[in-house]
Amino acid sequence: MTEIPEHLLKRSRDRKAGGASSDAGAAAVPATTEPAAPVARAAAEIPAQKPVSKPDAPHVAAAKSRGRIPYWAMGTLALMPIFLFMYVRGLQPQKAEASGPIAIGIEQYGACASCHGADGGGGAGRVLKDGESQKTFPHIEDMLNWVYNGTEAYEAAGVASYGDPNREGGAHYPRSYNGSAMPAQGSMAGGALTEYEILGLVCHIRYDISGADETGEWAEEYEKWCSEESAIFLGLEDGSVTFESLPGVGTAPRLGTSADQEIAAG
Repeated sequence: MTEIPEHLLKRSRDRKAGGASSDAGAAAVPATTEPAAPVARAAAEIPAQKPVSKPDAPHVAAAKSRGRIPYWAMGTLALMPIFLFMYVRGLQPQKAEASGPIAIGIEQYGACASCHGADGGGGAGRVLKDGESQKTFPHIEDMLNWVYNGTEAYEAAGVASYGDPNREGGAHYPRSYNGSAMPAQGSMAGGALTEYEILGLVCHIRYDISGADETGEWAEEYEKWCSEESAIFLGLEDGSVTFESLPGVGTAPRLGTSADQEIAAG
């Protein structure tokens, strides 16, 4: 009988002991991993919780609960500025449209504005506003004669002054203001205006620019010469009346009259 060496017997025993340990470890694995599946299923069955939202501020909540503006109202809102403009215009008193002699005078005054100013404030020509026209010509007839003839006709006729010779500040002379000459406006004196256009121009200057009160001190003059119903204006317009036929006007240069004088009737 052959004897097995001791070191081989020891190696055999160690191998058997190692195999038993491996089997024991393999058998133990299922015991630790098998419960994982039920745990995963339980975790999957737990419902996910929704995040808690912060409540809206009072003004935000009020804005969300407010009703929306109907689409048809947007067009109305877009027109509001126009409605507002028309409403404000309606509240403002509307100035009456000029007619009659005054309307004619407004059309013709542009040629005078270059010398006398758009508002009658003066320049190369004398000041017309703030009652100056009435101070120089207390009678409209004298102003009509001066505007019709102008500086050169007065000088040629030897007429030294025009308007009221007793005017406050002294009489006015044809070239006494800046040496400037007043152009003749009458068509027969070298100008371009008819006699009814000259009357309209003078009425506009006296009542719009110079500020005569058509319902006060100057009411009688206004009704006779410058109103829409003025028989003189209508007669000049249709040719049945002329400056030559009007007492105190005429077409020849002449001295003016003072405020306390009456215009000659003949």
